Amino acid sequence: MPFETIESLSLPGDPSKPNDDAFASRAQAAVVMDGATGLGEQLMPGPSDAAWVARFGANRLMAHSDEDLNPHDAVAASLRDTENSFVHLRRRAPTETYEIPFSSMMFVAQSGSGFDALWFGDCAALVERPGENVELVGDAIKKKARESGRAAALASSLGESAASAGVRDTFLPALRVARNMVNTERGGWLFGPDARAAEHVASARVAAPAGTILLLVSDGFLALASDYDRYEIATLMHAARTRGLAVLGDELREVEAEDPNGARFPRFKKSDDATALLLEIV
Repeated sequence: MPFETIESLSLPGDPSKPNDDAFASRAQAAVVMDGATGLGEQLMPGPSDAAWVARFGANRLMAHSDEDLNPHDAVAASLRDTENSFVHLRRRAPTETYEIPFSSMMFVAQSGSGFDALWFGDCAALVERPGENVELVGDAIKKKARESGRAAALASSLGESAASAGVRDTFLPALRVARNMVNTERGGWLFGPDARAAEHVASARVAAPAGTILLLVSDGFLALASDYDRYEIATLMHAARTRGLAVLGDELREVEAEDPNGARFPRFKKSDDATALLLEIV
């Protein structure tokens, strides 16, 4: 049963900077990617390294889905492509892991009477089958809680909010230490130029009859429920279906504008890139 796109939205966190999110969809597959904000010198062509890995990854996942690979093999092939492209296009080899571009991912692909969901990091899928409660697929809620806790702890150590203007350089050493642990057992795994990550992608087989609605989101959009307490998962899905993604995007930015320094909602920047893809199984 194919996916049909109802609506999509992708907002930059800062209109003056690149949007490091990406999304793509086909009848048989769809994906949302959230590139991790760069913490060092840009190594790749394009607007940013994070935007490069998110966009390249989304394109390769769709291309390999068109080849009728099973979802795990499509992810593995896309990671190999990303590693090869990174080696050939980068300006120099990275000296530490924090210089390597990584991305969170939520990738869904048709399988039997439903779909397979495969993910890295804190992108998520909301699933509403006809007549049933909304199900959340992914690890986004607990990962977002840990990030908020880190932001609050770092802010407390400095005596000001982590999202305050001008404090990013102060937090940079701590952020780099954490990024250096990515794609290790201690630091967790993300999509990037590292073919080994294919062995660590999280996955779930999801039953989904015709009429099932899917909402694929980056953590910046999910913040309406996970961080800002505007919605529960079920009411966020209902609002997406009935009010539309653009209205929710405006609401998201209004919440952040009312708390620009993250005093009420601890975070590392005023606004994150926010992407949502609303699909129906037909």
